[in-house]
Amino acid sequence: MTDTYVDEEFEQIDFRKTQLRQSEYENCYFTNCDFSDTDLTETRFCECGFIGCNFSLAKINKTSFMDIVFKNCKMLGVHFYKCNPFALEFVFNGCSLNHSSFYQLKMKKTIFRNCQLHEVDFTECDLTAAIFDNCDFTGAAFDDTILEKADFTSAYNYIIDPDKNKIKKAKFSYSGIIGLLAKHDIEINTKS
Repeated sequence: MTDTYVDEEFEQIDFRKTQLRQSEYENCYFTNCDFSDTDLTETRFCECGFIGCNFSLAKINKTSFMDIVFKNCKMLGVHFYKCNPFALEFVFNGCSLNHSSFYQLKMKKTIFRNCQLHEVDFTECDLTAAIFDNCDFTGAAFDDTILEKADFTSAYNYIIDPDKNKIKKAKFSYSGIIGLLAKHDIEINTKS
């Protein structure tokens, strides 16, 4: 890791062709940049914003993400569990995170808004007080996950086994009850 400090804006850069140098990026904005299949190992991002970027299959081994906002980003197959867990803080807004993994990460109070989370692995995560606003969880895995005080009120297509996850004081909509009872293979008549 170099001690180089970067504070600038990056627009429409294809980092597959122009390698992002290993540095500490603070207060930087990346707009419409392509990080897909790039190696961001041990890079540090602090108080940065990523808008309309592609992070699909990016390698983020020991990468630091402190107070980061991802907006309208494509982040398919990203192994977030490999990043540096110290001071980890994300906000995801309008992102596609399909096939990504947050395995065993502590992500208390993380905000996911209008995100597609198909087949995302949340196994053994701590998502205490996380907000999942209008998120699609088709095929997402929750196993031994801490979801206490999490807000799933407007989330949909999730299947969460209350016996295998901690859901005390989590918020769900009436229509979301089906996702909590799926293991019982029962039919719920929503017409009264």
